[in-house]
Amino acid sequence: MIVFPNCKINLGLRILRKRTDGFHDLETVFFPLHFTDILELIESPDNNSKLSFSTTGLPVESNFDNLCARAYELLKKDFPQLPSAIIHLHKVIPLGGGLGGGSADAAFTLKLMNEKFSLGLSTEKLINYALQIGSDCPFFITNKAAYATGRGEMLEQINLDLSSFKFIVVNPGIAISTSRAFSRIKPSLPSKSLKEIIQQPIITWKHDLVNDFEKSIFNQFPEIETIKNKLYDIGATYASMSGSGSTVYGIYEKKISVPFDFPSHYFIRELNS
Repeated sequence: MIVFPNCKINLGLRILRKRTDGFHDLETVFFPLHFTDILELIESPDNNSKLSFSTTGLPVESNFDNLCARAYELLKKDFPQLPSAIIHLHKVIPLGGGLGGGSADAAFTLKLMNEKFSLGLSTEKLINYALQIGSDCPFFITNKAAYATGRGEMLEQINLDLSSFKFIVVNPGIAISTSRAFSRIKPSLPSKSLKEIIQQPIITWKHDLVNDFEKSIFNQFPEIETIKNKLYDIGATYASMSGSGSTVYGIYEKKISVPFDFPSHYFIRELNS
């Protein structure tokens, strides 16, 4: 069986407070985009109850490729009768760029195994497994626009139609440490919730829809701020960094022709929702 784990962007991201468990309470809006990896799972002919995992495409770091394996092992622990399996991941979504590609791969592994092996797991149970892998993994179980709170796992689906727009996604290939990015944030409570802001006309988002990571990340990596400014210069209705970076996206009216005037080593895609 083959599935296509898609990426996401963050529409706004506010860090509200640090929790006693070391994590942070936040609010954001997760929005899925149609840009995917390719994930295949088949039952192994050698019934040795082990997982064989391989990758092609973009290089996958060892601490990343284990996400699919972790998803398999999580289910294997509760369903010891699961047969051995072969999983192959063709990696297309840039790693560590704020697009959630690794979380998507893990969540889609859970869903794929549930279907392939007829485990009968409900969406709620799949979300509980996904949360054990990563804070934004649960979003990819439902995979619909959602207002997220808590660590990012408390999801409320929202009606957000951006089908009349296109998205320009730019990744400069800069690796951002999420833990380090969080360490530079000073949490604060905003005067208006993102849940309210996201329902405003998109033309107002430029001034109201904020990603708290941008200030510190832009100070460290001015090149990323330059990308955002350039996206506005070439007609974006709204532009922002996704997650803790380094990917930046611009939202454009579909009628606008966007020149891809960026350095040749940048990863650039024009996407639809």
